[in-house]
Amino acid sequence: MIDKNSPLPIYYQLEEEIRLLIQTEKLSPGELLPSEREYAERYNISRMTVRQAINNLAAEGLLYRQKGRGTFVSEKKFEQDLQGLTSFSEDMRARGLTPSNKLLSFQTLHANERIAELLRLNKNDEVYEIKRIRYANESPVAVETIYTPKHLVGNLTDANVVESFYKYIETNLNLNISYGDQMIESVLANEFEIENLHVKAGDPVLLIQRITYLSDENATPLEYVKSAYRADKYKFKLQMRR
Repeated sequence: MIDKNSPLPIYYQLEEEIRLLIQTEKLSPGELLPSEREYAERYNISRMTVRQAINNLAAEGLLYRQKGRGTFVSEKKFEQDLQGLTSFSEDMRARGLTPSNKLLSFQTLHANERIAELLRLNKNDEVYEIKRIRYANESPVAVETIYTPKHLVGNLTDANVVESFYKYIETNLNLNISYGDQMIESVLANEFEIENLHVKAGDPVLLIQRITYLSDENATPLEYVKSAYRADKYKFKLQMRR
C-alpha cells in the first residue's frame, strides 16, 4: 500500500511494490502491467509519479515497453558467477535449463596476425573457426565465435562441437583446462547479432572476449572466444573481497 505520510517518496513506494510482485512471481514474465492511469486512480496519485516509478524499473531491466501496447514484465535474466570457469552448457544445466546450439559455420582457416598473437601461434598456422548460436530452453541467448589451434585439438569435426566444446576437450582429448582471461563490455548489436539473437538495431549486447589456457607448464592457449550475449537476458555476478 502507498503511505502518503511516509518519508519515502511515493514513486519509490510504488516502485518497491511492483518490484516485490515481480520477485514473488505474482507478476509473471511477459505480463502486461496496469496503465499509468489505472495506477494513478488506484492510489490517488499523479501519473507523473507513476511514470517515474515505471521508468526506474524499466531502466533496471525489470520492465519493458512496447509502443501502442503498454508496459510488460521482462524475462528474468540469467545470472552467471564470474568466479569460476564453466561452459555455457554447464551453466545452463546448473539452472535447470536445457542448453542447445545451432552451428552456423565450421571451417579451417590460416591464423591472421591478431589470432596468431592471442593463441601464441605463427601467422598462417591452421586454426578452427566455429560460429554458433547458444540457446537456453530454445531461446537464443548468445552468438559465439571460437578460434582453436588445429595442432592442439587434432581433426576436429562439426559433430564434436554440437554440444559442449569443453566436454569434448576434457573427455575425448584428455586435456585439462586451467583458467581463462576474460573481458566484458557493452556494445551495440551488429547486423549478425541482430539477425541471430532476435534483437533490434540499437539494442545493447554484452560482448565477452576470453582466452582459455590449459593446465600444462606453458599455460598453452586453448581457445580465443568472442561472444555476444543478449543484455536483456544475461547479467554477471562477482564477489569482491577487500
